Amino acid sequence: MKLGEEVLKILNKTYDPNKVIETQFKRYDLAFKTDEAGRPILLFMGHRNEKGNIQGERFARRLKIGPNGEVIKDHWENKGKAT
Repeated sequence: MKLGEEVLKILNKTYDPNKVIETQFKRYDLAFKTDEAGRPILLFMGHRNEKGNIQGERFARRLKIGPNGEVIKDHWENKGKAT
């Protein structure tokens, strides 16, 4: 499963630092964790079960920041199933 452009628009925004943000996108439940700069770095995408956990896919963001603060690499990797 790859992330679509609409989901990437949500993930390219800046949020509160070091928080877990929960939202919905179309038929999916999303939960993502932000880093100290407020950028999403860990994403769980799927359907929430009765315990409140998201079952589906887990993605991790690979960010490489240069010495002047410019982004050198920025991509999302599918890390497999989330349970």
